[in-house]
Amino acid sequence: MHSAGALRGISAKVERFCRDRRGIAAIEFAFIVPVLLIMYFITMEASQAIETSKKVSRIGSMVADLVTQQQTVVKANLDAIMKIGGTTLLPYNRSAPSIIITAIQMSDEATPTVNVVWSRKLVGNTYSADAKPGDTTTVPSTLRIRNTFLIRVESDLGYKPIITWSASNSQGLGLTSAFSNISMSETYYLRPRRSPTIPCGDC
Repeated sequence: MHSAGALRGISAKVERFCRDRRGIAAIEFAFIVPVLLIMYFITMEASQAIETSKKVSRIGSMVADLVTQQQTVVKANLDAIMKIGGTTLLPYNRSAPSIIITAIQMSDEATPTVNVVWSRKLVGNTYSADAKPGDTTTVPSTLRIRNTFLIRVESDLGYKPIITWSASNSQGLGLTSAFSNISMSETYYLRPRRSPTIPCGDC
């Protein structure tokens, strides 16, 4: 008798437990929250990456525009212009862009050669020359016009997603390094605005 009563009591408790719905919301919430957080971070990171990519393109166009407005330049001018270009990325500051300015001269021939006149680059916080004067380079076929002068600006950024970045440059959240440095780059060509060429006095 006691055994049967105990079994009925246990059965009743199990039945009440199965009918109890008070904990379902908490359990569902525990399952849904991680998914919602992942979706939020992916959306946030994607929008920031797109905006940063636009800014990398803006660096090239802005630097090229400023250089081609000059009639002559010196290294200090070019360095200042590249520094201004780098600030375009703010408030993004997880990595620094590299910027290369190259002055290019096409020879006065039916099939013109394409040579570097001068160059200047910014990598991190270091300014230096890039290609040597007289080096052969390339331009798109549509711009390869005899006896013309071009300014080429290349902007490049190793974009670091916020979900993989830390101030100490250590890997975060266990994500693979394949996503820790996404390459973003752009190249712009412009012709001088106020003179046929733009010489650099000390490049």
